This record gives sequence, C-alpha cells and structure tokens, in this order.
Amino acid sequence: MAGDFIHADPVADQALDWFVRLRDGKQDAATRAEFLAWLSRDPRHEEEFRGLEILWNEKPFHDAVKALPVDRSELMRTRSRRWPLRASALAASVLLATGIWQYPSLTVALQADYVTATGSQTRVPLPDGSTMLLNTDTAVALDFDAGRRHIRLLRGEAFFDVVHDPAHPFTVSGQYGEVEVLGTAFAVRTIDGEDEVVLERGRVQVLCLCDGRDKTVLAPGETVSVTASAVSPVHAADPSATLAWREGRIIFENAALGDVLEELRRYHRGAIFVADERVNQMKVTGNYRLDDVEGAVQTLADAAGLGFYRVPGGLIILQ
Repeated sequence: MAGDFIHADPVADQALDWFVRLRDGKQDAATRAEFLAWLSRDPRHEEEFRGLEILWNEKPFHDAVKALPVDRSELMRTRSRRWPLRASALAASVLLATGIWQYPSLTVALQADYVTATGSQTRVPLPDGSTMLLNTDTAVALDFDAGRRHIRLLRGEAFFDVVHDPAHPFTVSGQYGEVEVLGTAFAVRTIDGEDEVVLERGRVQVLCLCDGRDKTVLAPGETVSVTASAVSPVHAADPSATLAWREGRIIFENAALGDVLEELRRYHRGAIFVADERVNQMKVTGNYRLDDVEGAVQTLADAAGLGFYRVPGGLIILQ
C-alpha cells in the first residue's frame, strides 16, 4: 500500500495503491492488464480511480485509463461543487502518503519566542517600546539583553515600527541579510532563496551576510532582496499594496495568476493545486480579504474559467 496511510475503505485504499503505482511509471503489459482487471471487477473501483484522475488530471494517470470505454466528459464538465466525501478522504490520503503537507520545523519552534499559525497575525509590543506585527506562519527570536535590540526572523514575514534610539541600533536578521535601523517602519520577509525588505518610512541599511558584505541603503517606498551572495538593486515599492496584509488584505494589479495563488497559499491551511499550469500566466487584478482565502480563490477561478473543487481539510483544486 502507498506510504504508511491505511484508509478505512478498502476500495479507496486499492485505488490509492494503483494511483501511486501508475504514478511511478509501472505500466508494462502485465501491470496494465492487472489494473484493467481490477477496474472491471466493481464499478466502485473505476469511480474511485476516476476521482483521482479528475483531481490531478495529469500523466501518467490519464494515460493509464485513456483506453477505457466510458466517456469521461460528464465528469469533467462540473464547474463548482463539493467533492464527494470518499474522494475527499482519498485525496487527503494521497497528500499524507506523498508528504505534500508540510509541518512546522521543530527546530524553528524551539528557537522562536513568538510564532503565528497559518492565516493568523500577532502584534507584539517589544521591550524598548517598538512594536512588531507578525504575519501568517511566522516565527521570530528576540534578543533584548544588555541593551541589545536584535530580532531573528526564523520564518515568514514581520513589520517593525521602531522607536528611535541611536545609542542602541535596532537590527533584524533573516536567512541571508541583516537590516539596521535608526528609527523607522519597515517589513522583512524571508522566503526560499532570499530575504525581502520593504521600507515604509525612515531609513535603513540592508547588509548581506555573505563574504562580500554587500550592502545598500533604502529610502521610503523602496524595496530590496538579499540572497546568499549579494544584495539586489533597489526597486520602487508601494507599501500600501505590498504591506496591505497589515489590514488583512491582498492587493495586486496586472499580476500573474500563479504569483497571486502562491501568495494566497501562505494564508490557507490546506493545499491549492492548479491542474493546468498554463493558466498561471494569466494577468489578474484584485483586492481581497485574507480571512476569506477560499472566496478569493473561487473568484479568481471563475475569472480564469476554471472549475473550483474543495475537499475537507482545506484542499482546493482548480481545473
């Protein structure tokens, strides 16, 4: 059986097993004959497997059943409905078996002084009178001992409104960079491969923690990113849009649908899948509430002409 997950329904378990076997490319003549024989033994076998094919609609699943005589067009025609409970549980089984759902790192949890859950935000008063607003799925560690004012952003995104104190520099470090401020308001976000800094007001110096110690200074309305090797050129930014998450909104203009969905995934406790990657390039504009990610995704799906499917556990499929 696929992975270590055992489904309560034996038929669902068998469908999941075939799903994973065919995904591994085991489609020799003997395997295909065995698979077709299994499908023919019970109508529920085909129902369960087709449910998975519809959810993912990608090779090799589609190839594995393309020769079957049943017309699949009716299954693909539905645009927006709740997925059957059995298929929902099976989809969850696949996600568990393949490790798609990720869990917070125990190491980060042990280091952090403050952590926010997915979809949550927390405002934290700091010992020096400054304030910190943590965005979704964020973890930070504080060091305010012996006059120090240092924060490590372990994961996620945070906004800082810093009290001016030239004698005690306020610093925030991410994965690759460090920000030093003299009295300002700015945000730092750490994502795969880089740290991003956006300055709302005041003045900050952004330093690369790499060997070259590359650095730059930001003025209000500017942004920069830091990688493992350098600080990027400075770019103009609109803090009212970039930092709209502080008011519980996401704002974008003429942005790629794939980029917008990637941002919305940060606030959604489940997974969001797009069956046809080509639609990710579609340009969209919008202003949505972050406390209704599902509603935002459904509106975007309607605009793109995609079907919207949801299953228990927060899984959303656009197809």
